[in-house]
Amino acid sequence: MRVITTAAEFARFRAGAPSPVGLVPTMGCLHAGHLSLVEKARQDNAAAVASIFVNPAQFGPNEDFGRYPRTFDRDCDLLSQAKVDAVFAPLPEEMYPQGYDTWVEVGSITQRLEGTARPGHFRGVATVVLKLFNIVRPDNAYFGQKDAQQVLVIRKMARDLNLDINIITLPIVRDESGLALSSRNTYLSREEKTAAGRIPAALKLAESMLAGGENNAGAIREALTRFLEADPALRIEYISIAGPDSLEELESIGQPALLSLAVWAGGTRLIDNTVLAPTRKDSAG
Repeated sequence: MRVITTAAEFARFRAGAPSPVGLVPTMGCLHAGHLSLVEKARQDNAAAVASIFVNPAQFGPNEDFGRYPRTFDRDCDLLSQAKVDAVFAPLPEEMYPQGYDTWVEVGSITQRLEGTARPGHFRGVATVVLKLFNIVRPDNAYFGQKDAQQVLVIRKMARDLNLDINIITLPIVRDESGLALSSRNTYLSREEKTAAGRIPAALKLAESMLAGGENNAGAIREALTRFLEADPALRIEYISIAGPDSLEELESIGQPALLSLAVWAGGTRLIDNTVLAPTRKDSAG
């Protein structure tokens, strides 16, 4: 496995790489969710590439860029075991050299949910992903469903800018408690992790309410609010039940809807989501 730190060196690697090439973009601190993407990329492609880059452009001024977990040697060991062909791990000045001033802005889909909560976040995401796509030139790129809005943004960018890249999404990977795996889970104390177990439980509650015939989105949001606020360690940032493509909030659930949450467990911000899919009987009612 080659570890490559510059775009010029990667261009030389890419010139000799067999096709197709699969890319798994990451910020490191790898977990089983990342590795599921890597495994799929390895299966689908003649060459598999992972990137490790903690992207400063997608962090707000009061966010956790400085303390975001960095475990580079461990990450490389895991990727080597997974038979990745190359790791692209640039320094910030490689991606954003002095005088850098070009940004990718995706439209209305970035102005909801995470875009409202984290202004500028998706500008940073879209910019770095497009740069990675231009450097790696993958045929296929792999992302996790946990960042559902991010996937929508990247698909929109790829479609609008005529990128000849397949964007492939894989299911959320969860721990034994049901908590969605995230590099930020390392911040949680034992008590906070126990409290955070209410987040996937809230998703299950919504699914059971819908299965029981409740398709009023407001009623489900209210029930989830009560359920999560029952633990004082949790603080809700948003609960959204929205169209899975537009992210426009819904009043009732007659078609599949994306339920997404942002919840603070102590000082750690966690996101999760599920697709609420009404049965035909639910839809008719």
